[in-house]
Amino acid sequence: MRQILVAAMVALAVSTMATPLLIRLFTRHRLGQEIRADGPQTHLAKRGTPTMGGIAILIGLWAGYLAAHLVGARGGTGATASGLLVLGLATALGAVGFLDDYIKLSKQRSLGLTASGKYVGQLGAAVIFGVLALQFRGGGGSTPGSKQVSIVRDITTVSLGLIGFLVVACVLVVAWSNAVNITDGLDGLAAGSMGLTLGSYVLITFWQYTHSCAAKAVPGCYTVRDPLDLSIVCAAGAAACVGFLWWNAAPAKIFMGDTGSLALGGLLAGLSITSRTELLMVAVGALFVAEILSVLLQIVMFRTTRTRLFKMAPFHHHFELTGWPETTVIIRFWLLAAIASATGLIAFYGEHLTTTGSQLP
Repeated sequence: MRQILVAAMVALAVSTMATPLLIRLFTRHRLGQEIRADGPQTHLAKRGTPTMGGIAILIGLWAGYLAAHLVGARGGTGATASGLLVLGLATALGAVGFLDDYIKLSKQRSLGLTASGKYVGQLGAAVIFGVLALQFRGGGGSTPGSKQVSIVRDITTVSLGLIGFLVVACVLVVAWSNAVNITDGLDGLAAGSMGLTLGSYVLITFWQYTHSCAAKAVPGCYTVRDPLDLSIVCAAGAAACVGFLWWNAAPAKIFMGDTGSLALGGLLAGLSITSRTELLMVAVGALFVAEILSVLLQIVMFRTTRTRLFKMAPFHHHFELTGWPETTVIIRFWLLAAIASATGLIAFYGEHLTTTGSQLP
């Protein structure tokens, strides 16, 4: 628990202090966001706002994680394969996002990497992560990833095989990174929602740690390889998002850019795989799922009927165009993210009660 608290406190402090430094640096060099011409007209006033603030989130994330392990060094609890793989995946996708942001800024346009270029980066990171996730066997023989399909834990009767697992890893990485990227369209929306989602996963992974099969093989225990280290990653990530949100809240003084949104999406994908909760993450991160689904539905609807389901997709823009103030949309979407997180936690705990045969007091 001490390591989790240290990770959160250090990540919060570093992210909060690093973000204004980036604001001053990017403002001095005129590295400001370009705004889509076809977006809401109210957003045109945001043109020139510093971007690539996701760098501060990544710095805070790594600082919190490393500080936690410096504190835990005396107890012999060092960094693990699971934690480092998730952080590596987030950082790799952050690098793809940084390249995308840099192209936008250098060419002064709202489009950076081509779609194919971005997919190559995402898929490359996903394949490397997937291959490594099946290595590094722990004391009980478990690896960071599993070839089984997982809801709240592995379904042992359904095995994907190596190729199937890599395909699923690629789908999850692309889907989650794009989902968070699409959600990052309003001031503080993605950062606040990610703080709630990662906060819930602090509880999930810590519960897995306290009920680990490695400690005591009893009905309902979890075979996750490094749950405590994943809890540290989640705590650092949630706190880094909150620290960044201090400056990103409306009216935003800086945007996270693709640097931050792709990295955070990679964090969700990596956590879902290493905590063996790929399908549970769909419930916990339901807001991000709804955002990307709104885009897909809009495309399908327009191509088949030549009509639009929403005034604009992703659907947070739909509510703006119906007259909701931006801050109203943000706060209500945060509430939806909180409801999704709570629903996921209830489902997680309910499955534990069902598996162990326990009852609520």
